[in-house]
Amino acid sequence: MPQRKAPLHFVPVGDTDNFTPSRHRPVRVRARTLEADTHFQPHSHAWAQLAYCSTGVLQVTAEQAGHAGGEITYIVPPSRAVWIAPGAQHHVTVLEAAEFRTLYIDAGATPKGWSGCRVMVVSALLRESILALDAATPQQPLPAAREQLLCSLVLDELARADTQALGVPMPHQQTGDKRLRTLCEAVLRAPSERATLAEWAADTGASERTVARLFRDELGLSYQQWRQQAILAHALPLLTRGQSVSTVAAASGYASDSAFTAMFKAAMGQPPSHFQSKNRL
Repeated sequence: MPQRKAPLHFVPVGDTDNFTPSRHRPVRVRARTLEADTHFQPHSHAWAQLAYCSTGVLQVTAEQAGHAGGEITYIVPPSRAVWIAPGAQHHVTVLEAAEFRTLYIDAGATPKGWSGCRVMVVSALLRESILALDAATPQQPLPAAREQLLCSLVLDELARADTQALGVPMPHQQTGDKRLRTLCEAVLRAPSERATLAEWAADTGASERTVARLFRDELGLSYQQWRQQAILAHALPLLTRGQSVSTVAAASGYASDSAFTAMFKAAMGQPPSHFQSKNRL
């Protein structure tokens, strides 16, 4: 049967006054060390945010632009980051203990046309620029000229960063069907499970037919289509950390490497090995 998820440790977002960006200081970095299963409840900011971790893995769920109350969930390894648009409600769960680096970015610095959220590839230059900004302390702030240069570099790297169409649609936290959301969260936390939809549905107290209808009505996907997105979101971080295709295939619930590779290549346009070599940082 599907595995139950571990209990979450809820923590407040905390005071953001010391990190609020402005036109003169458009990028502010907030650093936190977080344990696995730490969870920040739904919230929003007037500014944009880049959710990034230098180590560990995050799960970020945010509102979708242009969707009536819909959400989308991203699995974020150190080689990726999620851009969250100003005003978008979002929440974060730590899947693996993480060095969390949140970039708060003034809404006026948002690149033109960036109305929604997106997964971005973190270049080596962007990673090092974030670390350089994070070197500032209240006792030893960066010289204003250096901070301005680093902020400009971060914004330029963000505008140039490659993006990937990765993300797993989720029922809305408040208005979505609770049974469907419970099932989706369980699959995300146990992607290697080979349980059928009927088995997952039984664990939520709903029938297979009811859950299949909820997937179509609320997420616009069949269960099989949705699960493939969930597997891709789970597999990519493992590949970028250098795990073998065989290991990732097994961790994604595939009985054979060839079946996993065929699915991955059809969805991503490249075989899994491409992401091991090109995108590992």
